Amino acid sequence: MTSDPTLAQRSLAEFLGSALLAAIVVGSGIMATQLTPDVGVQLLINAVSTAFGLTVLILVFGPVGGAHFNPAVTLVIAATRGLAWRDAPAYVAAQIAGCVSGAILANLMFAAPAISISATDRVAPNTLLAEVVAAAGLVLVILALVRTQRLALVAPAVGAYIGSAYFFTASTSFANPAITLGRMLSDTFAGIAPASAPGFIAAQLVGAAIGLGLAVALYPRRVEVVEPSVASASALATEVESGHEAQSGASAPARTPAVDAAPNHAG
Repeated sequence: MTSDPTLAQRSLAEFLGSALLAAIVVGSGIMATQLTPDVGVQLLINAVSTAFGLTVLILVFGPVGGAHFNPAVTLVIAATRGLAWRDAPAYVAAQIAGCVSGAILANLMFAAPAISISATDRVAPNTLLAEVVAAAGLVLVILALVRTQRLALVAPAVGAYIGSAYFFTASTSFANPAITLGRMLSDTFAGIAPASAPGFIAAQLVGAAIGLGLAVALYPRRVEVVEPSVASASALATEVESGHEAQSGASAPARTPAVDAAPNHAG
């Protein structure tokens, strides 16, 4: 039996996943502008790359830390007791550090200055509304699948949602405070001016709260943090009980542990 990942291991997974996500978003934006002058095609390249890349990152890092890559997601998962609150600060710090590092890495890969403060002003009433919608939709997608125990669908669903939100939201769906901070450091296609970041982050947190409320209203199942020792003991008790029933010729089906909980990770 393998031991559960430590907080250090989970934080490292969040850092690496967030760094790669930022590198994908920023790097594909730079590549897109080098490949074509057509802004529509540039956005398509950026969206497709992000959608596929995010899906892969969730599949790779999800089993370790949950593949949040997003402080807003971490907060709502903690609020629904899918993550211990004491672990949330480490997650958020790793996500911010990762997104900053990933943006710098993307700049360097394309022979740009390591840090170039973006001059792209993105704040307007419609783009702030779009960020509320983008973040609310993202949180609703994640929690709907987690709270109905369809965890295998989280990665493709989140990737598909973000890819589509690039086009149906006026803000091109940042939906992530950490990557918003990282994208300030790249004056390229995916950048955002520092003056625009606070408004975007506030809108994202409002959207996350709305998504949380909708998810709880639609899927009111309580989510609990399962301590490893409790989960292991329950599984062992079920295995032993099932073995006894098989030996006695009992016809009743084996019972599963009576723990109404989601894993500590959610795409």
